[in-house]
Amino acid sequence: SVVVSAFVFPLSANIVKVWSEDGAGKVVEIPADMTTRDVCQLLVYKSHCLDDSAWSLVEHHPILGIERCVEDHELVVQVQASMSGDSKFLFRKNYAKYEFFRNPLNFFPEQMVAFCQESDGSIPPSQLLQNFLNSSSCPEIQGYLHVKEPGRKSWKKLYMFLRRSGLYYSTKGTSKEPRHLQVLSDLEDSNVFTVITGRKLHNAPTDYQFCIKPSKVRSDCKELKMLCAEDEQSRTCWMTAFRLFKYGIVLYQSYNVPQQRKSNLSPFTAPVRSVSENSLVAMDFSGRTGRVIDNPIEAQSAALEEGHTWRKRSQRMNVLGSPSPLHPSSLMIHRTQVWFHGRIMREEAHKMMIQQGQVDGLFLLRDSQSNPKAFVLTLCHHQKIKHFQILPVSEDGQVFFSLDDGATKFTDLIHLVEFYQLNRGVLPCKLKHPCTAVAL
Repeated sequence: SVVVSAFVFPLSANIVKVWSEDGAGKVVEIPADMTTRDVCQLLVYKSHCLDDSAWSLVEHHPILGIERCVEDHELVVQVQASMSGDSKFLFRKNYAKYEFFRNPLNFFPEQMVAFCQESDGSIPPSQLLQNFLNSSSCPEIQGYLHVKEPGRKSWKKLYMFLRRSGLYYSTKGTSKEPRHLQVLSDLEDSNVFTVITGRKLHNAPTDYQFCIKPSKVRSDCKELKMLCAEDEQSRTCWMTAFRLFKYGIVLYQSYNVPQQRKSNLSPFTAPVRSVSENSLVAMDFSGRTGRVIDNPIEAQSAALEEGHTWRKRSQRMNVLGSPSPLHPSSLMIHRTQVWFHGRIMREEAHKMMIQQGQVDGLFLLRDSQSNPKAFVLTLCHHQKIKHFQILPVSEDGQVFFSLDDGATKFTDLIHLVEFYQLNRGVLPCKLKHPCTAVAL
């Protein structure tokens, strides 16, 4: 991820400094009314990476050990004004940002949503979300949560209710009677954060911690409402419902903007390019002298043909023996792909997947730690992270790669990824979202 630190200067000059974890940085100036979505698009442009709606700013508090994905409609300067000096913005992808609009039943289990129980679970997915977005309806999330006692390391298990008016707990079992309900937090002047420090620091009963932070709190840990769910699905349900109750239809409008933009784009929309890329032209060297290819369709066709020729040459070189440095082997071309992360550890792969949303089809490839000739596919399915070994298979002097003991073989990892993006095969789901790290 990319670290973004904001500094507010007088005369409405809001300077945001962006740097990667290796210390390289960029500076951008933003107006006071610039939204998170606009800042993300600016960073995408300056980093020369492909734009999509998954890019996000994350409000990160290292001392408190918490972070949250800033909503696309929020004004970055206002968010920064509520942050302490040690806090940062992180620039990374979050594929789960609007996933609940696509698959609401995965996010809201029937037993946790009050109106689902009243209708015997027969509410269609579209109606489920309409009830949350419609301010005149009164859905609520209910269930047990562990609540940390203020100033102590002990936790209490309480039956909780999340409504538009706030988060409540029952003083008498699961009773909803008003006389038994105590308010724990409001929604209007608070935000919901994921706790990233691990369970040991707060002596948490499970790994699924989150907290509610009042906007006025900067660095006082005692003011945080620390909560703990039993599993990832229930934690996601509470946190998603908090966002829906707090922002309502604005979230749906933010979700719709990139969808509408996508449908308006032609299939040959040019990506954002750097100055060096813009200085390049397509050339045809098939005749005695080279000529510049002006026709964009002919240029694209030439580029595709060159790619096919290069790949065939790479495969031929691999059969004949060790290729020369001028002809890189097809075994190495995967290292330029956004989904390949080299020699990262299993724990680091887990961390990246969690940070980028744990949606079905989120994936990355990495070098195997146990077998220097193998690779590992890390894939998310049903909010669980799974690992699949990709082994080299030799046949007629050529090396292939396979996920299924040689039943399906590929000449390189790019072919393998492309195949499983279209076919599930032996995997629990297709590959859909590459887990990406930005390099400035």
